[in-house]
Amino acid sequence: MYLQITKLHKNFETKSGTLAVLKDINMSIERGEFICAVGASGSGKSTLLRQIAGLDLPTAGEVKIDGVRVQGPGPDRGMVFQHYTLYPWMNVQENAEFGLKLQGWSKRERRERASYYLSVVGLTKFAKSLPKELSGGMKQRVAIARALASEPKVLLMDEPFGALDIHTKESMHEFMLDLWQRTNITIFTITHDVEEAVFLSNRIYALGARPGTVRKEISIKLPERTHTVKRHSIFHDYCDELMDLLRGHSQEALAVAS
Repeated sequence: MYLQITKLHKNFETKSGTLAVLKDINMSIERGEFICAVGASGSGKSTLLRQIAGLDLPTAGEVKIDGVRVQGPGPDRGMVFQHYTLYPWMNVQENAEFGLKLQGWSKRERRERASYYLSVVGLTKFAKSLPKELSGGMKQRVAIARALASEPKVLLMDEPFGALDIHTKESMHEFMLDLWQRTNITIFTITHDVEEAVFLSNRIYALGARPGTVRKEISIKLPERTHTVKRHSIFHDYCDELMDLLRGHSQEALAVAS
């Protein structure tokens, strides 16, 4: 397996005692897959992503990328956040080069590499523009180009389209599918948007809450990957199955809390 998560637990110590956020998470992801982890608030989605990114370490268990245990951040993982995290005083080209600059690439090398990925995301003409001159979707494409420039083994995405309006979000979904098919990169994203997960992914891990656990793994097989597939009954069947899973667990959590 390319990305392997094994018996992962994550606890936090609070004034009230130990809080279990993730419990016995097991995931196996092959090279070139597009995987979504879906869950409501409290399911530990962001905490899980931080474990994979190496921004935090698990209480127990492990994460491996291409057979190597994750023990901190590294260029083998590219990260895209919900909010674009672009530097407002840098133009598009400079933002796309920034990670490579931190890694010590020469000026010529990072310019060539970043320029290539700006062309991949369709923003070559905007290389000299500042972030304030871009739309929300364009800003997110710059962030994706910056993440891809390091040619990571896995692209990690933290609800990357949550801040976009519905029309921009739909166009970004189609953009991401095209990008994934052209680059064959492994993508792992978290979201609470059930339709987004079904439309984008090969497989979905449905997470329950308090603590976060994998309730079910669902393989997604759609007849096509264009916006018209959302009219198909199979698309709605997948969405209904996921919603029932998430809704059912929310009701269980409320019952336990009361």
